[in-house]
Amino acid sequence: MKIAIYGREFSAATLPYVQQIFDELNKQGAELLVYEKFSHFISDKVSALQMRGTFSRYGEIKGAVDVMLSLGGDGTMLDTVTLIRDSNIPVIGINLGRLGFLASISKDDISTAIQSLVSGDYTIDSRDLLKVETDTPVFGDENFALNDLTIHRRDNSAMMIIHAYLNGEFLNSYWADGLIVATPTGSTAYSLSCGGPIVFPKSGNFVVTPISPHNLNVRPVVISDSYTLTFELEGRSSKYLLSCDSRTEVIDCSMRFSVSKADFQINLVRLKNESYLSTLRNKMLWGIDTRNY
Repeated sequence: MKIAIYGREFSAATLPYVQQIFDELNKQGAELLVYEKFSHFISDKVSALQMRGTFSRYGEIKGAVDVMLSLGGDGTMLDTVTLIRDSNIPVIGINLGRLGFLASISKDDISTAIQSLVSGDYTIDSRDLLKVETDTPVFGDENFALNDLTIHRRDNSAMMIIHAYLNGEFLNSYWADGLIVATPTGSTAYSLSCGGPIVFPKSGNFVVTPISPHNLNVRPVVISDSYTLTFELEGRSSKYLLSCDSRTEVIDCSMRFSVSKADFQINLVRLKNESYLSTLRNKMLWGIDTRNY
């Protein structure tokens, strides 16, 4: 199996797990293509490092690998989306971080997970993305997000006013610190911490969640992902922040932009002992009662 590996810099405490990952991959006879910056970082840290080569861009892995392996947390997994794009390369994450909704393989299950991956003992969980289109290019050809798009105030404490339109019809003017448009995948991320609902994958929805709204009767709304949202900004500041997952750019308040469903999906690898419901229960600690401890 040909496997692309993406990762970020890590602490010394994480090194034994990274070493175990590469040892197991070598044991399974996998052909490895490692992200260039990550390869430089681990070159003097991981012993017996065997790899076929390195990559740094989308075009270097499209059609060249069978699967992408992300080493880190959910943020690292989101980084891989810009490398995979519409290539249909499946991606799986080993959680070397904290919560790990997307990077769902725990450090204790490294060997078993890699064995299952190489043997093809897994299923594919396809997830929808959203895309943002602006008056002038902001994110270039990386104008898509697996989790969410966020509009946020930048350089002062004043609220911003976000005028939202749904398929051209006025939806609401949000007086808030910002606004999140989340996919079902992203409904368990920033949107959830701002009071948004959990939306199951394949529900065909987006969630619009205000960040610290001034009007407390303004609540998150769930809309069909067949709709197009359009936004106009107003406020005391001339500049605001626009984020696609972990990528953030400064935009002018005069910019008008729209959000809609992207025309491709991301394929997440799910091992046979995984399910969305079990992940929810484990990560959200559902059913755990502190009186029992």
